[in-house]
Amino acid sequence: MRADGIRVKNEDPMYYLIPHFLRNRYDSMNMVTIDIPVEPLRLYMNEKRKEGRPVSHMALILAAYLRTIEEFPAINRFIVNKKIYAHKDVTVSMVVLRPGSNDDTMSKISFDFTDDIFTVNGKIGEYISENRTAVDNPLDRIMKVLIKMNWLLSIGINILRFMDKHGLLPMSLIKVSPFHASLLISNLASIRTNHIYHHVYDFGTTSIAITMGNMREVPRRTKNGIVHDRCLPLGIVMDERICSGHYFAMAFSRLKEYLNDPTLLERTGKAETAALNAN
Repeated sequence: MRADGIRVKNEDPMYYLIPHFLRNRYDSMNMVTIDIPVEPLRLYMNEKRKEGRPVSHMALILAAYLRTIEEFPAINRFIVNKKIYAHKDVTVSMVVLRPGSNDDTMSKISFDFTDDIFTVNGKIGEYISENRTAVDNPLDRIMKVLIKMNWLLSIGINILRFMDKHGLLPMSLIKVSPFHASLLISNLASIRTNHIYHHVYDFGTTSIAITMGNMREVPRRTKNGIVHDRCLPLGIVMDERICSGHYFAMAFSRLKEYLNDPTLLERTGKAETAALNAN
């Protein structure tokens, strides 16, 4: 039993064997770059800006990811202690750079399937505003306490890892831990950096990481020759143990479809959680 997940049952036997061979997430990382054409995003963002309802690139990506999880719930799984679980909710860890300094902080946002693009955009705005203040968030305070007890640091971390492995970590800690999330996302374009393949942490429950990088020109062959599309690259790292490569491919293909027509993100999903659809 885990406070943050439900055991996955009735899956192909291979999925129960793989975690015994590939015991760590860093053994199981697959990586891919997906180029998202910018023009549909630009047109949609301009239209919404004129309507007085501006949305960001980050909001579009996360709203599309939320809709994708609803259709492909297996990407919202995680593996701990060689067991497969489905997240009970959808949470996203995100780094925020504090203004006027090189310091950053990381926490997470909770989403519901009933959130549309505008709700997602609002939650991101609130999250950024809260975490850009000089006040430490709960995770920052926990980390400072651990660092002050330097002589106990290794023991304390090992205890936390043991508790997490055996499902003993209290929900109060899971709620503030950015290591326990459906997705880790970072907008590296905001600091004018190319996308990278961000590792998925071995501690916690995050199985997928996405980074957004500087826009780039991507060649595409047409019957009239080669054209170059301006694209937003997404560097994606995933734990291959949670579902098949074909399933991942279908899920990220659907993600691109949503971003090619962002009006689809204005609809709301069903109220059920990811875990209810995972088995």
